[in-house]
Amino acid sequence: MKEKSNYYSPGSFLFWKAYFIQMRPYLLFVSGVAGWAGMSIAYQESFNFKIYFLGFIPVFLGYGFGQALTDCFQMDTDSISAPSRPLSSGLISVKSVLITSISGLILISSILVYLNFWNALLCLLSIIGLSSYSIIKKRYWFGGPFHNAWIVALLPIMGYISILGGTSIDLSATSIKQLVILTFFSYTSFVLIGYLKDISADRETGYRTFPVLFGWNASVWVNNVFVIFSIVFCFKLVNSSIEGIIFMALASIISISGQLHAYFAKVKNESNSVFPIASSVRAFILWHIAVILAYHPEHILVTVLFYVLFEIALYFRPEKKQI
Repeated sequence: MKEKSNYYSPGSFLFWKAYFIQMRPYLLFVSGVAGWAGMSIAYQESFNFKIYFLGFIPVFLGYGFGQALTDCFQMDTDSISAPSRPLSSGLISVKSVLITSISGLILISSILVYLNFWNALLCLLSIIGLSSYSIIKKRYWFGGPFHNAWIVALLPIMGYISILGGTSIDLSATSIKQLVILTFFSYTSFVLIGYLKDISADRETGYRTFPVLFGWNASVWVNNVFVIFSIVFCFKLVNSSIEGIIFMALASIISISGQLHAYFAKVKNESNSVFPIASSVRAFILWHIAVILAYHPEHILVTVLFYVLFEIALYFRPEKKQI
């Protein structure tokens, strides 16, 4: 590990390159599509590109700043499971990542607050949730996935009320409730199956995650429940749309294939977790694209491009064994 004096300075290009890697750019699409889905189901008399753009950029970047923030509190396990990441390898300091992440979260929050005042409360809850996630993950086996998921489930609400604008926070529509549930369970699935890649490191550092305490197969079986809930609530949202049904079916097939791969893997270790985890995040994105297309079928080209860019970013991730 590099000495403190050799950390990249926040004023240098190398710092920002390293910080960008730490953000996991391929996962920015996760928060981006969740917020976008919320924006898509909000009623508008006419499409307003400016509002959509202002709303999309903060939710897209939100995952990256949030991920870098939580990484600062998981140095013990990350140094074992992901030693090549810039923070783990000592290229950038915890202090500089903390300051950059919190500053970034405040900046993107200010944009969302500009669009709707109630986003101030939701953004504050998100930052508090992100700051406490590592403690919940380490100490409470039942809390980690759910704690992480409720934070992400705020993103559709942020997107939704950003389109409504002003000081409106009417969440009575059935569609936004169903979308929040879809986001919650599909992200819970991603988190739980994602823990499979860190079983050894989490066990060594004392993290009481579900896979550490109950094992690989139990995690896969429990995750089946989250996958089923995701499919059901996605169907409720897209059942009247041909485009939505197609993307929902594709997402569901990918998710189920990941579950089967995890269950039937002959060797239950970290190397065999990559496909199930990748399937989980692919399904998350495609389920939300299905919702977007159910309400805006004219966005088919831009959503396909969005997904292709995600696959490109995922393919070029620096550490192939980590997602």
